[in-house]
Amino acid sequence: MDRLLSQQEIDNAFRSALGPTAEDGGPKAEAYDFRRTDRIAKDQLRTIHLLHENFTRSMSSSLSAYLRSYVVVNLISVEQLSFLEFTQSLSSPTCLITLGMKPYDGTAILEINPSLVFPIIEMLLGGNGKAPTPVMREMTEIEQSVLEGVLRVILNDLRTAWTTVASIEFSIDSQETEPQLLQILAHNEAVVAIGIEVRIGEASGMMNLGIPSIVIKMLRQKFDQHRTVRKALPTETEQERMLNLVRPAAVYMDVRLPEQKVAVPELLELGEGDILLFDYAATNPLELIINGRRKYAGEVVGMNGRRALQIAGIVEK
Repeated sequence: MDRLLSQQEIDNAFRSALGPTAEDGGPKAEAYDFRRTDRIAKDQLRTIHLLHENFTRSMSSSLSAYLRSYVVVNLISVEQLSFLEFTQSLSSPTCLITLGMKPYDGTAILEINPSLVFPIIEMLLGGNGKAPTPVMREMTEIEQSVLEGVLRVILNDLRTAWTTVASIEFSIDSQETEPQLLQILAHNEAVVAIGIEVRIGEASGMMNLGIPSIVIKMLRQKFDQHRTVRKALPTETEQERMLNLVRPAAVYMDVRLPEQKVAVPELLELGEGDILLFDYAATNPLELIINGRRKYAGEVVGMNGRRALQIAGIVEK
């Protein structure tokens, strides 16, 4: 048959030969972003998640002591984003701190939401941190200086948490207020975004930490060593070695009477040769304090011309 096929007939022939396509309800192709070649493995993300859980627990106690208020810190998320997505997720204006990561050539980002920053500043200046309305403005230079003490506490806990993987010295390089002005990374470069919620009394806010994925890739070998943990029970040789290491340790012991009460005038009138009478029988047991903890009970005896304590039992908690 000598007939020329039309273009539509040729397309129909190819379509029937290739089978169903995405337009016909077949499997759809997924777009692949070739710019994100530095994405890290999921097992490293799990390690980072565990690492920052320890960081939040440590920061909760450190900030509670520093601010003299009850602080609750919770890890919300650990995910991988592009630098552009990370900056777009931050509020504006906000408190942005760029962090050096010595000895590694990288810069991390710490963002503290204004809903958290200004109550902290008010508490540091003697207030109770209960502002009637939320403050949404840029920080002044004086307020940035006041906040430096809190930042040192946070960075110290962050440095301690990362020591299980690598020794990283986090330091403050600069402070900004607008996320769009950050030019430390390319827009398509991947970062590990850690979202942390902080509650101080009635105030609460988010703290976000962004670490470049390229730095995480540099630490790949250290992450592998961190995951390689022996779960077997220690052998007798290892137990003996640990015991030999502990043997030279000094243990401080102190024998004390249980708590006794003395009137202040009587205490002030004490002089040399006076006898202080306690309301405690000599036959009652005394407590043996070991490294500041009540451990044993016993009675005073004589041995080789010296006083000694004969242990009678363990003190119940």
